[in-house]
Amino acid sequence: MTTSPLLPGTLDLLVLKAVSLGAEHGYGILQRIQRASRDVLVIEQGALYPALFRLESQGCISAEWGVSSNNRKAKFYSLTSVGRARLARDVGEWQRLVEAMDAVLGTTRAQVRT
Repeated sequence: MTTSPLLPGTLDLLVLKAVSLGAEHGYGILQRIQRASRDVLVIEQGALYPALFRLESQGCISAEWGVSSNNRKAKFYSLTSVGRARLARDVGEWQRLVEAMDAVLGTTRAQVRT
């Protein structure tokens, strides 16, 4: 299966959604997004960790140290109330964009002439 590059501005939305499903460490977030997208979206660690730092500094996620399933110390990220509000807003904006793109891509020549 071919992977697809992320559209600019979508990484934060994907991370917020992944974290909204339950507290998870960085690598687990990468895996969650990849599995949910059926391996179409593959996020590099070099892109994820700056996004996690940015979202944490914005108050959208909080972090707490814990132990991963392979018995390693890891930072686990959770969604905050600020993050839940942002996720709801961003999902709405994304859905409006998808609907608009679908309308444009489904337009026929006859529809444009009227």
